[in-house]
Amino acid sequence: MKSILLNARGARRRVWLSRIAIAAAGMLTLTLPALSNAADADTVHIEHFTFSPATLTVRAGTRVTWTNRDDEPHTVTSSGNPRAFASGALDTDGTFAFTFDKPGTYPYYCAIHPHMTGVIVVK
Repeated sequence: MKSILLNARGARRRVWLSRIAIAAAGMLTLTLPALSNAADADTVHIEHFTFSPATLTVRAGTRVTWTNRDDEPHTVTSSGNPRAFASGALDTDGTFAFTFDKPGTYPYYCAIHPHMTGVIVVK
């Protein structure tokens, strides 16, 4: 009789633990997209002839990466004089990265399509 009670308790405990494991896996699944969005916090996408986001605010020391998702080449060219950065032409899926060490406002544009503009604000 005692072994039957112990087996029943063990079975209930296994069911309870499996439910906790399923709940934890579900929470992890919901959390992973948020973590991947955090990785995108320092990324600018070039698509549909725009920089997205058009204005990005980062902390000093942040490395910002631009990725061209258009079928046309684009550049990431600092508007400042002297130029703080210039990527050269980026083909589809091409990337350019620059580390912003000093606080300030850094406007930029595409030298091929000058109507495309963006700003990096460094705090």
